[in-house]
Amino acid sequence: MKRVLIIGAGFLQDFVICKAKEMGYETHAVDADPNAIGFKHADHYAVVNIVDEKACLEYAKANNIDGVLTAATDYGVLTAAYIAKEMGLPGLKYEVAQLIKNKYEVRKCLYENHVDDTEQAYEVHEDTNIEELARKIVYPVMVKPCDGSGSRGASRVDRAEDLKEACEYAIAGSITNRAEIETFITGREYGAESLVINGEVHVLGVMQKWMTKPPYYAELGHSIPSDLKTEVEEKVKKCVTNAIKALGVNFGSVNMDMLITEDGKVYIIDIGARMGGNMIGPCIIPYGTGVDYMAAMIQNAVGDSVDLNKEDKCAVATRLLAFDGGIVKILPNMEEVEKQFDVEIYHHLEEGMKVNEYHTNLDGCGYIVAKAETLKEAVYKAEAALDYFKRVIFEE
Repeated sequence: MKRVLIIGAGFLQDFVICKAKEMGYETHAVDADPNAIGFKHADHYAVVNIVDEKACLEYAKANNIDGVLTAATDYGVLTAAYIAKEMGLPGLKYEVAQLIKNKYEVRKCLYENHVDDTEQAYEVHEDTNIEELARKIVYPVMVKPCDGSGSRGASRVDRAEDLKEACEYAIAGSITNRAEIETFITGREYGAESLVINGEVHVLGVMQKWMTKPPYYAELGHSIPSDLKTEVEEKVKKCVTNAIKALGVNFGSVNMDMLITEDGKVYIIDIGARMGGNMIGPCIIPYGTGVDYMAAMIQNAVGDSVDLNKEDKCAVATRLLAFDGGIVKILPNMEEVEKQFDVEIYHHLEEGMKVNEYHTNLDGCGYIVAKAETLKEAVYKAEAALDYFKRVIFEE
């Protein structure tokens, strides 16, 4: 029985832990939270901060791990790559993991290699002369941390006098205290999920996305199929493949976000060297493409033969349980709600809990997943269920 270590044991990593266990692997997990849900399902676990590379390596060596991966969080990418390098396991090259952690360096690489249609990008830190930079930037721009995920610290800037505040906000949300500035693109956001196996890029799916209104730009849901014209979706896949190659990604999952304009220009805005969050691995890719994504990802991590064969697929749409804020007064019977709206619900709602106004993915309370023959029908089911929650759970 091969032993696989999952870096992180939170809500979304728990799906990977359960999948690996279902496949017959011995599962190990590390997380700084002693109450992490994944610890309930892993065969073995340890309370270790996932950004502590050496401590995680000690655990991996002590348990003779055969494979290591992280999912749905950028914070475990460097650690997984470090363990793979030190133990000679399949994994992302450590120097590539370091590069991808810095959004500006990624943007610079993509720009220099003409991967997409991006026009300007700058990196700032605490010592940058923001006032001087503000005078030469073409507005509007998007300012965001050079590391991290979940739309935290991101904001749009339309005027030079507002740039400093936005940069301070982004720097405060960055582990490395650095922020990136790039052209604000007026377009629709999409996502792409890929898996690199033996150096070969497999673009598994292109997803349509729904986002919050400015200034937060947080995800509200995904769907497959997308609404893109065939030629535009093919361009997206080409851009994704070229980006992965330009960055030197040799192994593993790659989650990518992009903006696409009405005239078909593609702007890659974020790349994570791990499985995407928001139910992409457990539901969106397998339902929408027929590929058992998490199984393939785990097989890849332990060096087993990877199965990308496609089974039955359908239209799939998700909606985050995202609210305006309040106290949960009523928690309906979830099985009855699933049956009523023909959806799947994954949540961490509790009666009496305080729900924050939705600004980033961290404010979400779970997910609604809907399958159907057509995208229109799947979206309708997901939105109907979400509207029900909005009406019911905060009632007196």
